[in-house]
Amino acid sequence: MSFLIVLAALSFLMFVAYRGYSVIIFAPVAALGAVLLTDPSLVAPMFTGLFMDKMAGFLKLYFPVFMLGAIFGKLIEISGFSKSIVAATIRLFGAQRAMLSIVAVCALLTYGGVSLFVVVFAVYPFAAELFRQSDIPKRLIPGTIALGAFTFTMMALPGTPQIQNIIPTAFFGTDSWAAPVLGTVGSVLILALGMAYLEWRRRRALAAGEGYGTDLRNEPEPYVGDRLAHPLVALLPLVLVGVSNKLFTLLIPYLYGDVHSFVPAVMGDVAPVVQEVPRVAAIWAVQGALLVGILAVLALAWRPVTRKFADGTRTAIGGALLASMNTASEYGFGAVIAALPGFLLVANSLNAIPDPLVNEAITVTALAGITGSASGGMSIALAAMAESFIANAQAAGIPMDVLHRVAAMASGGMDTLPHNGAVITLLAVTGLTHRQSYGDIFAITVISTAVVFVVIGLFYLTGWV
Repeated sequence: MSFLIVLAALSFLMFVAYRGYSVIIFAPVAALGAVLLTDPSLVAPMFTGLFMDKMAGFLKLYFPVFMLGAIFGKLIEISGFSKSIVAATIRLFGAQRAMLSIVAVCALLTYGGVSLFVVVFAVYPFAAELFRQSDIPKRLIPGTIALGAFTFTMMALPGTPQIQNIIPTAFFGTDSWAAPVLGTVGSVLILALGMAYLEWRRRRALAAGEGYGTDLRNEPEPYVGDRLAHPLVALLPLVLVGVSNKLFTLLIPYLYGDVHSFVPAVMGDVAPVVQEVPRVAAIWAVQGALLVGILAVLALAWRPVTRKFADGTRTAIGGALLASMNTASEYGFGAVIAALPGFLLVANSLNAIPDPLVNEAITVTALAGITGSASGGMSIALAAMAESFIANAQAAGIPMDVLHRVAAMASGGMDTLPHNGAVITLLAVTGLTHRQSYGDIFAITVISTAVVFVVIGLFYLTGWV
């Protein structure tokens, strides 16, 4: 019965998300409904002591990354840099390779540090225009954007500043460049298999005589070119984010050591604040890198940016709040579900998996699916089981870098169920429904998940890290 309650809570949250309702409202409703059916006396304590505590803790650590990423992305947009990058990429690949062009643009932006949510807004107008010109069904746009933004550059490619690649650093003492060989191989496989799938879908539509479509919603105005920055100038802030992230990753431990403390007041008897640097060094590095990127955009495009800076940053901060609150709410939902007896059955079943890496991969992707959040599910899994993962890996001689990369890649697997915040945003922006386009998003998800286990097998066969 306890397992059925957990399953019912998850199904309910997926259903309301599928119907278009906000998970910020219904994540606590689903979680506390499960508590009510399990032990009514725990509803209030669970809400305040667990749901809100975990939600606030997630925001405390990661909201600055969401906010700076959103601001950076918005400045890239209003400066015209994103248009320049998209136009150059289309010229490079050609209009006949519309899908590859959009995947490349999404990958470039996300690897440069732009928030996944911002990428959706920035790329969609160009994707729609390019798909219309190429007469490719609009319903394939979400799957194309998902491949470029939600997969290999989000969690597999070494050095990516996306949050899914940062969270494991706090648990394993690694950095965002962990397991570069495995991450690169995994990225190439996801890209190749994902593009093969999308091209297969395009050819089927072409054979059936299906074009871009008519009577569509949220159609952007056709793109009209204007004076844009040189593509190399537009790329510079993105390059600076990547380079700065690497430099800060190396410098922060050197400057601060393993532990740094300070007294927060000059008067009174106040206990010092002690910061364990390895747990936050990667977060600090990404924040610093995004600040460098923001300053670079301001320096390179001062006039167009300052004209729209107030409205643009206000919009960006609103988007960051919504994105982080969606994820944090799902994190709180997952934390409450993880505290219920029904979840113990799931955890015990997962712990029975003997192989350390397979155990970690299945655990992380299962919890990401339950919470509907890659970062939320991975945070819950690592907070609850990181010590066990580390002990088992050390006993088997597995480096922490491999644990990091497997956890990050697994988080981007089954997280994209219908209630996932990024999926909901992507479909809303493109004006499409789950019924029209979710199947392609799910197929890309299956490919990403399968590649995790290929990477695990590759490590065991070769010992590559």
